[in-house]
Amino acid sequence: MSCWAPPPQELEPPLQRYSPDDDDDDDDDEDGISYADLTPIQDGPMRGVRFCIGLFALSTVALPHTFTPAVDDFTPLVPRWADIQQHLGPLLSKGASLYFPGSAQYENYTDRWSKFAKPTITVVVEPANSQDVATTVTFANKVGLPFLAVSRGHGSSTTIGKLRNGIEIHLRALNKIVIAKDGKSATVEGGVYTAQLISTLYAHGKASTSGSCDCVGVLGAGLGGGLGRYEGFYGLVSDNIISAEVVLASGSIVTVSQHSHSDLYWGLRGAGHNFGIVTRATLKIHDYPASHWYLSTFVFTQDKLEAVVTQVNKLMGNGTQPKELLNNLDVRWNPAISTTEPIIEMVIFYIGPKSDAEKYTAPFFDLKPYSAKDFTVPYPEVANTTGLGLNQFGCAHGYSRFQYPVGLLTYNVTATRQAYDFFKNTTIAHPEFNLSAIAFEGYGVLGTKAIPAASSAYPHREDNILVSILAAYAPDPSLDAPAAVFGKRLRDIVHAGQPGRRLNTYVNYVYGDETLEMIYGYEPWRLERLQGLKRKYDPHRRFNWFNPIV
Repeated sequence: MSCWAPPPQELEPPLQRYSPDDDDDDDDDEDGISYADLTPIQDGPMRGVRFCIGLFALSTVALPHTFTPAVDDFTPLVPRWADIQQHLGPLLSKGASLYFPGSAQYENYTDRWSKFAKPTITVVVEPANSQDVATTVTFANKVGLPFLAVSRGHGSSTTIGKLRNGIEIHLRALNKIVIAKDGKSATVEGGVYTAQLISTLYAHGKASTSGSCDCVGVLGAGLGGGLGRYEGFYGLVSDNIISAEVVLASGSIVTVSQHSHSDLYWGLRGAGHNFGIVTRATLKIHDYPASHWYLSTFVFTQDKLEAVVTQVNKLMGNGTQPKELLNNLDVRWNPAISTTEPIIEMVIFYIGPKSDAEKYTAPFFDLKPYSAKDFTVPYPEVANTTGLGLNQFGCAHGYSRFQYPVGLLTYNVTATRQAYDFFKNTTIAHPEFNLSAIAFEGYGVLGTKAIPAASSAYPHREDNILVSILAAYAPDPSLDAPAAVFGKRLRDIVHAGQPGRRLNTYVNYVYGDETLEMIYGYEPWRLERLQGLKRKYDPHRRFNWFNPIV
């Protein structure tokens, strides 16, 4: 794995590539602790040192100056790449890599699901193990650089864009899944993504809660709760975390569980982005309840909206729908169907055979949809049938995107109509926003509601529907502010349909302008407990780039 290096004129003599195959010493410490055997690249006065797999060797006498730390806590200096190579490279294990601007790897690893509010990254560190993560955090602390851990780059909150001149710790190489011999748990590393977990467990007849989009990181989503299709059976992703290995802001590595750092175990499950980097976690897994799922997909024209929404409310029964039953309803444009009005797309999922699902789908067929299809597919194929597969629009990069979430108990028919009309009128007047959508996610919630509300930091167990107002458009900074107005207005319309109820917002979807109470819960004791954990485990607020609690 090769890495970009500064042009030769910046460092004399020209840099040489180091290959681990040239190293005859097989006794290096695998955790990257001992470096007494740093290998010279060439003889003579200009001697290089070995860094890690894929790094160019850097002459030890070619550095123009020592590393300069930040002058304050707000504006870190942009360090020279040569300094980072010299001072951080030798501390990392042989399997780690550094990527700098100008390299294909840097561009690939800093590319995010959304072009909106991107952080500025000085160097990408790809750790090979947990110790590399801890070493990078310790290094960043010493030199005053901010850092951001990334699994799949799906966070779209404006708070991420506040990071400047930082270190990205990309967990892609931490991608192992190990199923326990008793088949009751699996240890999942920090870079594992949803499709990978689903397919691996499925091959062993197992399942666990995960997000619904194939490309989203499992543990990144889980730290914010982690809603998904198996909620009705097993609750949230965070409800299934048995233990986690966490790199703290100090650079120390701890195991967090009910029996070790139990206070942090509470906060990690629902607000975990505030407290550390989870390099691996052990999750509960289960025998899958059905190998195949039945799906019915319906397209309705806008004149059926009220009838559809009324029927969905009956289907969901205010959060009492069977655990096998879930649904999604989207308002979006599909020019192949209509160029004059957005469509209403409804998907009913059933974890089991068609014969058991027909009593739930029949009322929607009776509404005479514009079109209807049904499928029976193995669970790993469900995302591909709904546009959320790895190579589909839901996972595609290259767009500016952000979300405004709303938690609901039921659909308000009038508010849903108002939201539809506003969405239609705005996107007709501003077709640059016609990639946007209003998504109503109606997962089974019996498993989530069975978990005591005070047992973890996740605050919104009473919600039955998660609404995501998704603004999506071709990257253009001049559109960012109008898109935000568009999204916020839609959020306000949807939320107004539940008068007297405060706005709940899912931390993994928030835009970044929400209050702490909206994100982390309105009970005073919740915020006090979370802020106390922040003071204890991250007193210098190093993990403050994703919807921070302080």
